[in-house]
Amino acid sequence: MILIKNANLISMEEINYEICDILLEDNKIVKIGKINEADYPNAKIIDAEGRFVTPGLVDPHCHVGLMESTIGWAGSDVNEATTPITPELRGIDGVKPHDECFKEALESGVTTVCCGPGSANLIGGTFCALKTKGKTVDEMILVKELAMKMALGENPKRVYGNSKTSPQTRMASAALIREWLFKAKNYYEKKKAAEGDKTKLPEFNMKLESLSRVFDGLPVKIHAHQADDIATAMRIGKEFGLKMTVDHCTEGYLIADSLKANDQMVILGPVMHNKSKYELKEKSFSSGKVLYEKGVTFSIMTDHPVIEQKHTLVQLALFVKEGLNELDALKAVTINAAKLNHIDDRVGSIKVGKDADIVIWSKHPLD
Repeated sequence: MILIKNANLISMEEINYEICDILLEDNKIVKIGKINEADYPNAKIIDAEGRFVTPGLVDPHCHVGLMESTIGWAGSDVNEATTPITPELRGIDGVKPHDECFKEALESGVTTVCCGPGSANLIGGTFCALKTKGKTVDEMILVKELAMKMALGENPKRVYGNSKTSPQTRMASAALIREWLFKAKNYYEKKKAAEGDKTKLPEFNMKLESLSRVFDGLPVKIHAHQADDIATAMRIGKEFGLKMTVDHCTEGYLIADSLKANDQMVILGPVMHNKSKYELKEKSFSSGKVLYEKGVTFSIMTDHPVIEQKHTLVQLALFVKEGLNELDALKAVTINAAKLNHIDDRVGSIKVGKDADIVIWSKHPLD
């Protein structure tokens, strides 16, 4: 049992910027408020001495462990760039838990990461959710298969266009995603109609077996930067009834009214890096303020290693500098990041019953 006393609590729930105590037991939060330490004589006491205390940070979209630091080719397992449709892949099978960046993330207050395949493929496989502490992937798992990754825009065009195979255009990218979603829906409906009768089941297909889960509620992450690609993502999502986020959404602030009208949730970023390609030309730290003011639900990602997770709060501070409210910025890397990945029952805020992922900061988090 651990009792944190005198925390300047930023819970991301009802209690924010108030001095409180927090009681932890069996890796869970069991009590918040004014707690008499005499009632818990066996508890380890940690006096926060008025320091800011927040939930552990959550990175809603990254590739930590799949693009291992310093290793180069041998440590890069983020893109199976051999065919554009690979829904059967699982990010969890490529994660290297001894990547030094997990340690750096933990030391920087990032306790949960949502990581998975990159954006070379139109349908790339599944993301997982991991804690950043642990010696094996199995120790770190929060959710084995969190979401199905899809991608639009320049990356699939470049990877497969250069090899003279499809897709070479945005039209082909959208068409191939739709084709495989139609196939997966048909496969799903046949399985459902079989009602367990093996003689009526469709012939097993590993790609369709994996992809068809999006019709059972498996979330989808669609990589899209430009406004036109974002609009295409929303059309596809609406057509197939996908539970999805638009990830990156670099130009989303330019069409924020459309995002709001479609109740489209967004995972924004990264912004703190160079404009490495044309579709990043409109990236701006003011995007956070615009999305917030338009009422769009969003979180903020690092896309590690594009921005290393140890710089999560540096990027966040620059969003605040451009007008995003401080508390809402912090929510974008805690509770909102958890909600958009459907893991907010475990992490993202300091609330009774949730995991005891708690950070005591030596200074203000955005100092």
